[in-house]
Amino acid sequence: MIALIAASAILFFMAVVVGLLLRRRNLHLWVAGYAGRALVPRPRRPVEGTDVYFCFADHFEPFWGGAGPDLARERVEKWVERYPRAVGGFRDEEGRPPQHTFFYPEEEYDPALLESLAELCRWGLGDVEIHLHHDRDTAEGLRRKLTRFKTVLHERHGLLKRNPDTGEIEYAFIHGNWALANSRRDGRWCGVDGELTVLKETGCYADFTLPSAPDETQTSKINSLYFARDVPGKFKPHDGGRDAEAGYWDEKGLLIIQGPLALNWRSRKGGVLPRIESAEISKDNPLSPSRVNLWARQSIQVKGRPDALFIKVHAHGTQEDNSEALFNGGEMKVLHRLLEEKFRPRNGYRLHYATARKMYDVIRGLCVGARIQEPEASRTVAGISSLSALRGSVLKPILSFSERGSDRRKKILSSVIPARAGNSGARVRPGGEGEGFWEGLL
Repeated sequence: MIALIAASAILFFMAVVVGLLLRRRNLHLWVAGYAGRALVPRPRRPVEGTDVYFCFADHFEPFWGGAGPDLARERVEKWVERYPRAVGGFRDEEGRPPQHTFFYPEEEYDPALLESLAELCRWGLGDVEIHLHHDRDTAEGLRRKLTRFKTVLHERHGLLKRNPDTGEIEYAFIHGNWALANSRRDGRWCGVDGELTVLKETGCYADFTLPSAPDETQTSKINSLYFARDVPGKFKPHDGGRDAEAGYWDEKGLLIIQGPLALNWRSRKGGVLPRIESAEISKDNPLSPSRVNLWARQSIQVKGRPDALFIKVHAHGTQEDNSEALFNGGEMKVLHRLLEEKFRPRNGYRLHYATARKMYDVIRGLCVGARIQEPEASRTVAGISSLSALRGSVLKPILSFSERGSDRRKKILSSVIPARAGNSGARVRPGGEGEGFWEGLL
């Protein structure tokens, strides 16, 4: 009897400890759904010829940590010079080099920095989308920020695309501090109930914020492509939603494109507790074949289309620890080497490097049954048909850090990336900061 009581006490104590640990890392928000998905039978091998779309979504913050203009410039310069070298030897199934989507913060807008990133995009190395940090905001304030920023990105830097049917400038979005749709209990780092509606109405085609674990903003729905809508009075309205599936498309809902979220039992803290695998690329979590396998095993797909797999990873690429790991530490090369080894045709896959926009276009095509177009193919400059003409107009240094620095970057780019035309080469003008600056641009 005493032994039974002791055993019960031990089990109770262990349950309390486990419960505390779950809540400390906010595992209680999503681990039940994760366990449920793990019970669903999955094929051991992929459907032959499975297309894998890989997107690198970078929370690209040059002024992170209160940096001044010089440090911000140095951070961007590092990416402009080192990224082409790091990815120059890699190609996907279509011969395309790796694509990097720079989610640039609205509140950190700097014309010269954006133009340098736009130059990379014109050479077919990625794209720029919208990131935003805000606090105690209003729906009207949010609408104003998003509208003016997307307009400046498109009209002054040739970034983003217009919807061919409506003519509206469209964008992808990542919420700062993970607080999409006012999803923190204390209401900080957002403040806007009805944020999904504002995003949709201002031309957001998809949100790429999630996963956010171990943050409290993490949703219970994980490893999914789904549509979310605001529900009056409902906290965290994107906690669930209808899956994207073949034959169904929700024109009123906002598409949520999640990255992989899992427990990595092969990487344990203290040799006991599994790490949370949120597909973050950082110094503290080195890349490995087991991580890439874990991303694939989450089976993020359009429902009814097992022949296409979507993998979105994220990083805070301007932070020195991370950029040093990616470039000096070789993690960028390791990443693409692992991807090309895992998702090769003899393993039953076809690898496609995708921008955020391309990933969205593919998902939509699978849902509505449309022929999948290459979004980058339409991003050429009218009237420019040769590399020499391109260099003489679109890629002429506009607001580069220095004439010599810009020439050096072009030399690097031309040595590792095939020439291709890009977005509109709209010229930009120097400006100041704050609301007055924005008013002067629009």
